[in-house]
Amino acid sequence: MPQLGTIPDSARGAAQPGALLATRKPLVAPFQRPRATRRESKRVKRDGAHVCSATIVTDRPPQVQVENGKPDTDRVPIRGYSADKQLDRPRVVVLGSGWAAMSFVKAFNKNDSNKYELILVSPRNYFLYTPLLPAVATGTIEQRSIVEPVRKIMRNKGKYYEAICQDIDPKNKNIVACFPKDTGLEEACFRIPYDILVVAVGSINNTFGCPGVEENTFFFKSITDANKLRRQVSECFERASLPELERAERQKLLSFVVVGGGPTGVEVAAELHDMIDEDLSRLYPELIQDVRIRIIELQDHLLSTYDRAISNYTAKTFKRAGIEAMVNSKVQEVRRGAVIVKLPDGSTQEVPFGACVWSTGVAIHPLMKQLQERLPEGTQTNFRSILTDGYLRAEGSNGSIFAVGDASSIAQPRAMQMAGELFTEADINKDGKLQLSELRMMLNKASSQYSHFAEHARFLDGKYGVYRWGNMVKGAVESANRLNPVARKQQPGTGIMAELNENSELTEEQFVDLLKKIDNGLRALPATAQVAKQQGEFVAHLMHKHRVRPGEVLPKDAKAFKYSHKGSLAYVGKDRAVMDVPGVSPLTGYGAGLLWRGFETYSQISFRNLFLVSVDWVRTKAFGRDISRV
Repeated sequence: MPQLGTIPDSARGAAQPGALLATRKPLVAPFQRPRATRRESKRVKRDGAHVCSATIVTDRPPQVQVENGKPDTDRVPIRGYSADKQLDRPRVVVLGSGWAAMSFVKAFNKNDSNKYELILVSPRNYFLYTPLLPAVATGTIEQRSIVEPVRKIMRNKGKYYEAICQDIDPKNKNIVACFPKDTGLEEACFRIPYDILVVAVGSINNTFGCPGVEENTFFFKSITDANKLRRQVSECFERASLPELERAERQKLLSFVVVGGGPTGVEVAAELHDMIDEDLSRLYPELIQDVRIRIIELQDHLLSTYDRAISNYTAKTFKRAGIEAMVNSKVQEVRRGAVIVKLPDGSTQEVPFGACVWSTGVAIHPLMKQLQERLPEGTQTNFRSILTDGYLRAEGSNGSIFAVGDASSIAQPRAMQMAGELFTEADINKDGKLQLSELRMMLNKASSQYSHFAEHARFLDGKYGVYRWGNMVKGAVESANRLNPVARKQQPGTGIMAELNENSELTEEQFVDLLKKIDNGLRALPATAQVAKQQGEFVAHLMHKHRVRPGEVLPKDAKAFKYSHKGSLAYVGKDRAVMDVPGVSPLTGYGAGLLWRGFETYSQISFRNLFLVSVDWVRTKAFGRDISRV
């Protein structure tokens, strides 16, 4: 007798208990698109035959075998019709439950359920507010305060299946997903056809090939990682408090190392210091003198993507707090209880630790690497993520796959290839030179094709000041003049554009050099929650405003995705924070700390989370952190 996969309550209708098992009539196949009319569908339901959108009928749910690093999913059957792009209600399958996926679902209009059939697949049945993960690792915030069940977010919008996607078949437009093995229950695999696939699986931790990282450090991307670190810190203090322990061993246990000087690494170090200084120092007063916190950064300063003034403030704050910043240093190996670090002078140092956190960056998800191999050859040339067009549609997918968040990179055309054409078009008066007014007009007009022009156009428009961007123009001109002895002779030591004003002019050679500098400044969007959130919302709004179908051209009024950087924040300890907001001077100190705390509270995905986080802030200030291990 065949086994039945999970049948949602909503699919059971008026069937009597045991009716489905008693009858010999076959069930409608999984994810079948019934071809009956709405009136006929209602009649069929009354007669007791039901369309089940999550049922698998097999002799035994097959396991997905992995051979040569690739999952063998051919054995996973599907019965019935595949998703049909001819239907008026295409199926949208979303993979993931992180920032990009949940932002898409939150922005997905409930009324669009009549236009699209929404299905979400993720092995993690909750959304995690990752910016406060360092606070969870130290007990400042409780873990339940920053998680929200996926089913609550999906309510009245679509269906959710707790499963991990094992395979994507872009040719036949279906995925294979399996119920997680780590639940202790039998694994069940099933295939879901799709019309549109939204890939939001994120990324994985990047070890950069450093030996010993996976075995001896704590990653910092999940609630499990935060809990492991919290438990390890507690165990280190308890172990160090035992009698007859040599001081060298005690100092090793109480040494905490953070690898990576970005926002995550800085906040982990700051939260660790706060917990030790405000709570553990009262409970283990005899141990505090042996505690050391170190943060190791490859660049020459912490928070290298922030304004330099913010980096300097962070370094001074850490120095006063006793946190040692090892900059210009590279981790060569991680052993059990020690990090081998290459110092700026070329020598190596062994840094002992009781706990080490690895927060150096991200790498492409294995599923995305597999998808790249499945898409047409030559369409996926980015080794870090899925390459997309301006609408976040994966190149080579014919518009059937959207990639958002860490899983995607937008292909940006380089203007250098069109330098001559752009110069000719911009030179309105045909004098062979470009005035800054002509340059400004050209940048504004071409920004629709070359999105990286937009920021420079705004500079010239005066929003951020002509002279800031003008320095780039000046540099380009001086670079060209260094190759031109005539120009050097005309204006020795300064270059012909040393004094910029609205009457300044660029030759074609100088214009080409300027475009080269602009193109060289092209970079992928950062792997941040802010980017993922905006991209998820963009795809949802695109589907709401326009008819999105695979293979169909979007309307001319459909606008491509443009990332709007709202600013960057980081907590640096002792109720202080730093804020780098465009168009505003860097904010640091207690005032920035209040703004940071208010922003992180207000940005919660639900009112329940907002309330719980607010209570946790007050609880921690009033009663301290809970350091017990439960």
